Amino acid sequence: MIRTHRGRDGWAIELGALTRAAGVALVVAALALGGCSSKKNGAAGANGANGSQLGENGMGAGGGSSLAQAQNGTLGSGAQGPLSDIHFDYNDSTIRGQDGEILKSNAQWLQSHPNSRVQIEGHCDDRGSEEYNIALGARRAQAAKDYLSTLGIAGDRMSTISYGKELPLCSEETEDCWAQNRRDHFVVSQ
Repeated sequence: MIRTHRGRDGWAIELGALTRAAGVALVVAALALGGCSSKKNGAAGANGANGSQLGENGMGAGGGSSLAQAQNGTLGSGAQGPLSDIHFDYNDSTIRGQDGEILKSNAQWLQSHPNSRVQIEGHCDDRGSEEYNIALGARRAQAAKDYLSTLGIAGDRMSTISYGKELPLCSEETEDCWAQNRRDHFVVSQ
């Protein structure tokens, strides 16, 4: 520290460059250590973070979330739970006729398994911005949820999530590949 005369205001103490650098380093170190946290077991409980009973790895009964499959390296391997995926046209969230039949089959399975819950994941191809595709995936998941509701599945047994373009099944730049990625995936839990 250096004492410096400031005229009528008296003496002032100025910090040297080395002292300032040490102070900044101390603050950065404190923030880095304070920002780190350990994983708290039991915080999510047996039901997972959102109470959906998906568990830590996102696996439900007979199939798993796309996120868990991506983390395990099995996304796109053909692993499918008891409910079938549906697909969408480009830039659209309307349920197509052939997908209405798939949803009817999914609803029948859910009706015969009344203790099961389902999370509907909305997915998109990689064209468009992240923000747009997250919103489109949410509309797609909600469309399937609404359709299943009209078939008698209680809304409190269903939840939705949008992954946008973040978890593609196929990464080629072809129409066939993009069509595979425009989907709703159904994750069942007990």
